[in-house]
Amino acid sequence: MNAARIKKKIQKQWRRWRRRALTLGISSLMLALVWLGSYLPDQVQSLLSTKPPVAIETLQHYEQTEGSDDTVDNSEFWKTLNQTKGTNEVTVHQVYICGEEEQVLGQLSSDDIYSLMNEHPTWKGEFTGKGQIRFEETISDLSPTCKEQAYISLDKDGNLTLFEGPPTHEKVIKTFFQLDINSMESSLPDGAVQQLYDGIRVQDIDEYNSVLSTFSDYARKG
Repeated sequence: MNAARIKKKIQKQWRRWRRRALTLGISSLMLALVWLGSYLPDQVQSLLSTKPPVAIETLQHYEQTEGSDDTVDNSEFWKTLNQTKGTNEVTVHQVYICGEEEQVLGQLSSDDIYSLMNEHPTWKGEFTGKGQIRFEETISDLSPTCKEQAYISLDKDGNLTLFEGPPTHEKVIKTFFQLDINSMESSLPDGAVQQLYDGIRVQDIDEYNSVLSTFSDYARKG
């Protein structure tokens, strides 16, 4: 057999092998697509039905503030500010998920206030008196005071409650929802339940969300 025939035979075998490999590859791809078509919907459904690790109350607060860029209307405030002269005493009222704070910025000129509003477009401005302006800022976090003093426990009516200081001081900041005490005590370890009765210290937004998420499972319906 001469070299030309050998070469031709090798080329013919190569083309045959390549067709088989291509056919096998296409078949594997089709099987993979069929598998993904049946598998992915189940995974998506699982994700949608999985409860997020965020408490209902905090999620509602987030949803209310998420669109603040579009909902804040300062048009009337701008008109009044355009008519004022001199300086104004400016304060910022900061509303947190837990707690409120007041920040005094002092006497500011109209130009300073314009710059401040451009830097913080979600602030809501209002004139509270002659030469006095207050902005309201919504912050998705715990206030510094809450981070230092907040506890979550039960009030006398069995409501999950946020306290300033230990629950025994009875200084209520916010009431969340009533708990099904029997269901909670039968489901959770004794240590966890006792810790709630004693008061769970929350020092940041993650701890706050975690506690609310855990006990929201035992909220009374209706």
